[in-house]
Amino acid sequence: MERRSVLALPLAALVGSTALRASPGVTVLSGGPAPSGTTLDASRPDALPIAAVQAGGDRDGRKRQIGVSATTYKVVTSDTRGNLFVIEQANQRRGGPPLHVHHGEDELFYVLDGEYLVQVGEKRFPLKTGDCILGPRGVPHAWAFVGSTVGRLLLSYAPAGKMEAFFNAWEQLGFSPGGYSKEKDAGLLKSYGMERVGPPIQL
Repeated sequence: MERRSVLALPLAALVGSTALRASPGVTVLSGGPAPSGTTLDASRPDALPIAAVQAGGDRDGRKRQIGVSATTYKVVTSDTRGNLFVIEQANQRRGGPPLHVHHGEDELFYVLDGEYLVQVGEKRFPLKTGDCILGPRGVPHAWAFVGSTVGRLLLSYAPAGKMEAFFNAWEQLGFSPGGYSKEKDAGLLKSYGMERVGPPIQL
């Protein structure tokens, strides 16, 4: 009898859950209401949203242009209580951000498509589809799209820190190559826990 009740719990939780669309391209597994139009598993008081973001989709259902990249958010800070923030950047133009350092976040670079050059510390690493490398916090790093077609790069930040807020600010300010000064760029980075320490990778 006890065995039956224990096995019934996961089944009851599964049956009681509902798949809801929080925004275009995002499916959230839910058992009850939650803030910001998403939903949570009601069987756990500390539960977080469980969201499936479709290919090409954005966690918040938005289109973003940040710097040289079309950017989609895959895991937002609130999904993990600040433990992780994940974005995908699509590139058609060669280049990337300046050499910089994160004082509070590790950054994982994972190439989904195309060719990239990633600098971590003093060394540069050519990466192709399926390759990845970690940029530890406190170590200067930069990346550049170097392919001849389209590139897609998945960037993960742990903990999330202020990275989502930084990308939101970057997008609102409309910064792009040649559209901002080094001083403004450095000031923005500093206000979100980063530091510019050198120029972009020269191609």
